[in-house]
Amino acid sequence: MEDCLFCKIIKGEIPSFKIYEDEYVYSFLDISNDCNGHILVIPKKHFENIFDCEEEYLVKISYAIKLISNHLTKNCGFDGVNIINSSGKDAEQTILHLHFHILPRKRGDNQKIFPSLLKNEKSLEEICRELKIN
Repeated sequence: MEDCLFCKIIKGEIPSFKIYEDEYVYSFLDISNDCNGHILVIPKKHFENIFDCEEEYLVKISYAIKLISNHLTKNCGFDGVNIINSSGKDAEQTILHLHFHILPRKRGDNQKIFPSLLKNEKSLEEICRELKIN
């Protein structure tokens, strides 16, 4: 996609701090620099979000996420990672190119990743009936 920020990064039109790259995937540091080692993992082919991504790319992205996460915990001194994806504008996706965030974590870093959500009024049984894949 011509005006996609991430497509421009993949093409080298916008500089980035590359962490990992293969035939399908490109990963780089998030410019927000909000936490140490915040990495984005994106497919080299443009997909808006997880809903239109080809399965072959999802497999390659998953492999890259695991590879990078293992590297962070085994070689870089981190104790864990958060992996986050937002798919769709109503899910707070701001850049419409599929991407996953890897947030490296250290014990006691006091980063709050998960929001405090309001209590759901439906029972788990009711939710399960509505969402179950038959």
